[in-house]
Amino acid sequence: MLGRLHATLVDWFAREARDLPWRAAGRTPWGVLVSEVMLQQTPVARVLPVWREWMERWPHPADLAAEPAGEAVRAWGRLGYPRRALRLHAAATVITSEHGGELPDTEEGLLALPGVGSYTAAAVASFAFGRRATVVDTNIRRVHARLVGGEALPAPTLTAAEQRRATVLLPANREQSVAWNAATMELGAIVCTARSPRCVECPVSDACAWLAAGEPPPTYTPRGQAWHGTDRQVRGAIMAVLRAAQHPLQRDLLEPRGPKDGAPAMPGSPGSTRSAPCPTQYSAGGTGPVGDALARLHALRTGPEQLERALAGLLADGLAVEVEGSLRLP
Repeated sequence: MLGRLHATLVDWFAREARDLPWRAAGRTPWGVLVSEVMLQQTPVARVLPVWREWMERWPHPADLAAEPAGEAVRAWGRLGYPRRALRLHAAATVITSEHGGELPDTEEGLLALPGVGSYTAAAVASFAFGRRATVVDTNIRRVHARLVGGEALPAPTLTAAEQRRATVLLPANREQSVAWNAATMELGAIVCTARSPRCVECPVSDACAWLAAGEPPPTYTPRGQAWHGTDRQVRGAIMAVLRAAQHPLQRDLLEPRGPKDGAPAMPGSPGSTRSAPCPTQYSAGGTGPVGDALARLHALRTGPEQLERALAGLLADGLAVEVEGSLRLP
């Protein structure tokens, strides 16, 4: 039974797998690591252009390690959760200094890299080095829950029982285990989706315990993370300003101000009697990428406490640096 399941799903993957660059024959372990970090909580469509830009600019870990961490954050763009960029930079630095520029090829070695957790280590070991490793991401968990557990959705967080089940399901053959990991992940991403599973297209629907049970509903309602009005939104808007700025930016420019609300005009803006800013400064209401990013931040009408809280979080996370009242990327 399990052998037939393995063969059916692996054959389906060979026919239907999406053509993604980190799956190509010429992929590198570094490219696989970058993809796995970028794909955490971010859809493929958003990752693809950024991944290609990264690999063109930094095809090897040493290329990234040679640049300031802030450049990784700047190039991260709008993928979200930019601490992942800092982790990749830290990993690239260790790979370069301690491993001769080559990724460790075992789960244990990968786990020793900064910012690499158990999922990422298993995924890179499997997809980059062909190791037999138990890979369990959100998509795989959902497929296992429906196919074997008869549940609409897996538990909100990974359980020890799920991990054991994934290990039992993993083929003993090394090559087939790699294909099984990729195939199960793909099935969850494009067929066995969370909201609208396309069961008629599923190659293993005849073995699905959830379908056999009559498609019972979830035992809980998944809740997406709020965005509008949250500290996360404000943090993202501040990061957009810092990514756009090629020079340090005065901290007080983050606060909405100007003649309309009675505040004095900023240096270099219409009505100001002060001198124009020097090359390392920017002005409120200016044009260009920095002015546009500041306008989007100010449009949120964030209160001073929330703005300060969001900025303090960025400073604490190492995503921003403050020197003498000016802010920049690390």
